[in-house]
Amino acid sequence: MRARDAICWLSLVFVGSASAAVFAADDSAPDVAPTTFELRDGDRVVLLGGTFIEREGQYGYIETALTAAYPYQQITFRNLGWSGDTVWAESRGVFDPPAVGYQRMVDLVTELKPTVIILAYGQNEAFAGDAGLEKFRQQYRKLCDDLSPTQARLVFVTPYLFEKADPPLPDASRWNPALQSYAQAIRELAAERHGSVVDLTAALADVTGRTENGIHLTSQGYQRAALAFSDAVGVSQPVPGTGELQQKIVEKNTLFFHRWRPQNITYLFLFRKHEQGNNAVDIPMFDELTAEADQEIAKLRQSLP
Repeated sequence: MRARDAICWLSLVFVGSASAAVFAADDSAPDVAPTTFELRDGDRVVLLGGTFIEREGQYGYIETALTAAYPYQQITFRNLGWSGDTVWAESRGVFDPPAVGYQRMVDLVTELKPTVIILAYGQNEAFAGDAGLEKFRQQYRKLCDDLSPTQARLVFVTPYLFEKADPPLPDASRWNPALQSYAQAIRELAAERHGSVVDLTAALADVTGRTENGIHLTSQGYQRAALAFSDAVGVSQPVPGTGELQQKIVEKNTLFFHRWRPQNITYLFLFRKHEQGNNAVDIPMFDELTAEADQEIAKLRQSLP
């Protein structure tokens, strides 16, 4: 009897241990990140990335699409794109090392108190090829860690593929295999961080003429990207054209751009501020102008058909 009890007990131990191992493996395995997300009333959305994000601020298609998707909800957007940027903030150092620009970026995002952060990286980093992929993963994780005190919901945007441009421009499409690898790494990171994915790698793959030089999106390219964002929030709608709402959004983005990246920033805030730093007191005036533009945008979105 004792032997049989011992065998039963050992069986329970091994079965229980095996079950626990299975559940542990399931918990640690990355899930597929959702390709949808939602915005909520009162959300403060920060867009962070390189050239794709900065130029979106000038076109305004994506923000217009998201604004039109929620006409009766108060949602604000702040574009912090910086052309040529990477997850190391290599474009943001100005005359300082990238690490200094990186910290300024993190501090600024934190100051804006976002509830949603839309992250669009991987395109410039892909030029490092397979050799740079693991470093990219590690630094993107660090960026997410450094932004985690905001407790913002994360939306990861995968990079769209390059096109073969007409001569004499080089063929940027030869980098597409690397872009595919980096896009997959972003999908996996989104799953790890319980974020969402807007997969522009797939969404724009069949859009011919999406770029003006093989790399930078045209107006048509941004319109198709905006459709991908509309689909991600579950609102199938034509992207509003260059109407009054979009024009006001671009105007607001311009005002905010001058707030956080004013001309002569070196004289106002950086190492030459001892010369003209007294003029920096005028820069916060853009806050009021940007807030007024937000109010005008609210009126326009509520009047959409």
